[in-house]
Amino acid sequence: MLFKRRISPNHLERLRVAVWPRHSFARSARYFSKRVLRLTASPNAIALGFAAGAFASITPFIGLHFVLSFVLAFIIGGNMLAAALGTAIGNPLTFPLIWASTYKVGALILYGEAKTLDHGALDRHLEGGFFERSLDTLLPLIKPMLIGAMPLGLAIGLSSYFLVYYSVRTYQRSRRVRLAARRGLAARKNGEADLDAQS
Repeated sequence: MLFKRRISPNHLERLRVAVWPRHSFARSARYFSKRVLRLTASPNAIALGFAAGAFASITPFIGLHFVLSFVLAFIIGGNMLAAALGTAIGNPLTFPLIWASTYKVGALILYGEAKTLDHGALDRHLEGGFFERSLDTLLPLIKPMLIGAMPLGLAIGLSSYFLVYYSVRTYQRSRRVRLAARRGLAARKNGEADLDAQS
């Protein structure tokens, strides 16, 4: 491959870069936004796909965010690659905030009070490992998070839809104008060359 690294990064290095980029967060955000803007689909399909990914990343189903985003994007007619990119809303930096918010909103909806998830309760629920606990033990933790994820996911999905839609539409329009200008310049140069050849 032309731009392949000589020494491929190991899993620990990839995890470190995902949490803390090599250069800066601003540069990573610019690169990520260009990846979204340059997708080849309609602005509506890209925005729907990204919104599906953003919604999926708010749910507590870690490890299934990609699958859930693809299913949602398929149902609403969104772009699959945009859906995968949209799941980046949920990342190691934002997960603690997402989990705390979804739990608090879910507790408010279910119990009428905005409970906070204290470390003691979390330790009791996860004692012995997350995957070793039964569903009955995890349900008091997962249920409020899942209920709270619905309104928060819809709000984040809608806001990301409009942001991505107008950004992609503006980018695609300006790109069409640039390409038309280049074609016009090339046509003028070819016309001048033909006139010079005839004279």
